[in-house]
Amino acid sequence: MFNDIGALELVVLVVLAVLIFGPDKLPKVIQDVAGFVRKVRNFSENAKHDIRSELGPEFKDFEFEDLNPKAFIRKQLSENEDLKDVRSSFDLRKEIGDVADAVNGLPASEPSVPAAVNGSSGAPDLRKRTDPPAGGDRPPFDSDAT
Repeated sequence: MFNDIGALELVVLVVLAVLIFGPDKLPKVIQDVAGFVRKVRNFSENAKHDIRSELGPEFKDFEFEDLNPKAFIRKQLSENEDLKDVRSSFDLRKEIGDVADAVNGLPASEPSVPAAVNGSSGAPDLRKRTDPPAGGDRPPFDSDAT
């Protein structure tokens, strides 16, 4: 719960609590806060239990942590066999390197995608640029285009 609080910050919080509430009232305040946290946790667990019971038996293994989009995608990518095949065949670093080479005008490496996907249906490959820009200068900057 308090993973991001360091030792110095914890000491500062304790000193502030002693200064604000005083040493005689501090144990009562700690008990009240602990009781409040316990009630909130019980309320949360009861609400989760009620939602699971209302959803029915087909959702008995439903976890509320799966509603987090990052956790959902991570779970789907790790469990789905079809997506594992796609992920293993796709090399993002190589694709980014090919795009960077195309932008810098370097010769592109061998494409890692099939020819039908690569667009080799007779259209020229725009990544392989053979003619230098006119005059050797950069094209003019168009502020309206950006």
